[in-house]
Amino acid sequence: MAQIVGGGKPVNDAERRVIAHLRDNAPDDWLLLHNIEVPRGADLFEVDVVVLTGHSLCVIDVKGARGRFEVAGTRWFPQHREAFGSPVAKLRGTARALKGVLIDEHRELERLYVDNLVVLTAPGAVLIDPSGRDARHVTNLAGLIGMLSDVSRVRHGCSRDAMPYRTAIIEALNGAVRRPTAPPRFGNWEVEEQLGGDSRVTEYRAVNATAPTSETVLLRVYRADPMAEQQRRVAEQRRIANAYQSLAKIPPHPCVVRSRDFFAIDDESRFVLVLDDVHGQALHLHLTGRQLATETKLDVMEDMLLGLAHVHANNVIHRALTPACVLVTDTGHAMLTGFDYAKPGPRKHTVANELPNILDTHYVAPECRASAGRMTPASDVYSAGVIAFQLLTGELPFPDSDGEAGGGGVAPEVMDLVRRMRDHTPSKRPDAATALLELRQARDAQSHGGEPAPRAKLGDRVKNALRRLSGRGRRRT
Repeated sequence: MAQIVGGGKPVNDAERRVIAHLRDNAPDDWLLLHNIEVPRGADLFEVDVVVLTGHSLCVIDVKGARGRFEVAGTRWFPQHREAFGSPVAKLRGTARALKGVLIDEHRELERLYVDNLVVLTAPGAVLIDPSGRDARHVTNLAGLIGMLSDVSRVRHGCSRDAMPYRTAIIEALNGAVRRPTAPPRFGNWEVEEQLGGDSRVTEYRAVNATAPTSETVLLRVYRADPMAEQQRRVAEQRRIANAYQSLAKIPPHPCVVRSRDFFAIDDESRFVLVLDDVHGQALHLHLTGRQLATETKLDVMEDMLLGLAHVHANNVIHRALTPACVLVTDTGHAMLTGFDYAKPGPRKHTVANELPNILDTHYVAPECRASAGRMTPASDVYSAGVIAFQLLTGELPFPDSDGEAGGGGVAPEVMDLVRRMRDHTPSKRPDAATALLELRQARDAQSHGGEPAPRAKLGDRVKNALRRLSGRGRRRT
């Protein structure tokens, strides 16, 4: 039975299960510390569990969600929620911070290996990680003690025997970490679960502290340096506020994620963006093995264009549209997310210089590959065309459209529309509202036995589309 040496109050039942499992089943000489905060410079790192074994110190992040988690790049894609930043990458940063704190207290702890593990506690929860980069740091409850006992995980150059450092480790932890007095809280939002993130942003699921039984929201908590010189501080705050400013310009719409609030904590070291917690999953998951019916694919494409036309009608350019930014809800609707790098109309400053670091080139229009600052609504349409082609065919388009796969049951008019959305000449692409009308017309024609609906003048059709953007105007079969 391992010894619990201190800590705060567990936030949820998943954390309690991990703590109890380690307490009751781990070797007697292991020490546990749970629900602590690690201050490091201006940052504060939250840790669910710390375990001192015979060969290492391990920080553990507990995930209680059910189902499959698919890893793509630096994002995790759960089955029924929006994608979030890899908790493994986030935890790796926490482990580095803790190691730095320990060394500050006792220099000889440089040789101590600080490991990191994410534990999936729900029955049947599984990680799908084709690259294997995250998988070696993820386990379930049954495999937790075995992985913690694996001495081969100790990195080359570190000691495989932590016992000589045990007293120094305990002293350093006592002097450096602290017990939180309550679950993390931002404004009136109390954290229910930390999802993931990176060095600049942490993502949480939270509830209203005044009405904790209400619906959950997503929090994106951005770090800022309040001590930076004014010019740098202003630039950083503009970048952080970009998603909120973009969404604030867009009236509520069922095909665009809704922003609830945006605020800074008192010292402006962190800024909080509050978003709807959409019950659905990223379109990316439907492109990797879970086939949708053809009509459902067309519904998703229609919703994507409906949302994009609404965004463009309000003078916002998305600029980073990929299948990870299209959510398919549990009811089969789709909505646009991921507005961190959007452009909300003309302005004196830009965040376009950061786009090359986050863009997936498969979805970037040809005219923007050398300069992300050239993005326009037409380049958003190009991205939507690539997504639509991949959705309908299961493949990314070839550079030469003559070698492309067919739509497999999709009307030729729809595939022709998808091809024109990806035209290499921006002026030849239909705008989002026109593409939406052409898609609806093609679907109507197919449902009427191939007879085309009466064709209005293009100008009238676009005006009618823009008038209808506030409503879904959908047809389901």
